[in-house]
Amino acid sequence: MTSLLDSLEWSQASPYLVIGLRIVLILVAAWIIGRLLKGAISRTQNRITAVMKSHGDMTHDAVLKRTATMGSILRTTTAVAVWAIALVMSLREAGFDIGPLLAGAGIAGVAVGFGAQSLVRDVITGGFMLVEDQIRVGDVVQINGTGGLVEEINLRTTVLRSLDGTVHIFPNGTIQSVSNMTREFAYYVFDMGVAYKEDTDRVSEAMKEVAEELRADPEFAPLILEPLEILGVDKFADSAVIIKAKIKTLPIKQWAVGRELNRRFKKRFDELGIEIPFPHVTLYAGEASKPLRLESAGFGKEELKQAVREVLSEGGQFPAS
Repeated sequence: MTSLLDSLEWSQASPYLVIGLRIVLILVAAWIIGRLLKGAISRTQNRITAVMKSHGDMTHDAVLKRTATMGSILRTTTAVAVWAIALVMSLREAGFDIGPLLAGAGIAGVAVGFGAQSLVRDVITGGFMLVEDQIRVGDVVQINGTGGLVEEINLRTTVLRSLDGTVHIFPNGTIQSVSNMTREFAYYVFDMGVAYKEDTDRVSEAMKEVAEELRADPEFAPLILEPLEILGVDKFADSAVIIKAKIKTLPIKQWAVGRELNRRFKKRFDELGIEIPFPHVTLYAGEASKPLRLESAGFGKEELKQAVREVLSEGGQFPAS
């Protein structure tokens, strides 16, 4: 590139113009090289994806997530390297002596390194996270107790977006715990509470029927990996018998499957007359009065007073205040 410029006749041109054109050519060359490297990384990423899929060790989505994460890191790293070299070449063309500059940068780098130990720790931790394939872009994870969708994984930071749209940025060196909820497969685990008078075997059969109908639904069938598993009667709560169950799904799809299951469970239980308990209070005011059931939702202080007045009107007096 420099020899091409030297072969031209620039005797009539200003030396500043020559320097400017050389710098422009360096920047253009850097842009072209960056584009070529980006394309090469994308092609390599596609080939690696095909090879990993052929081995069958991971699901299709898991392979795409891992290769996308590694490809993003490689593209960022190569772009920084190319433009750093272009900057050094441009400074040399502008007449700067880059030898002392590089030596000074090295000394400054050592000095900064002592004061930027957290930065070094972030980069090293980020490298281990990528090599060990702990999380990938597109996973739903909890980092240090904060949950969200992984949007970016950089050498220094990891970026999550929570359900309400909030973006959480974690320096990799501060990550103490990672819980990946979408690795290879997922379970939707839930507790179903029914009234004590209900036959738990009948309830379990109804739940299995609903789950099988969902598996036969073309919209949800590809998302469900295994039939519903009834784990059994888990505990006796204050007002309900708790049946614990789980269903295996594709990563990230457990919540969609779970919501649809809950909707269908409610409809089927209504059809079969299976009672799902809810909080309520039964008030007795003497033998002569009828029992009064007060539902917990939407019952305020004044409504309570009025209801008690009505119950006691037959057997006694109620204070006016």
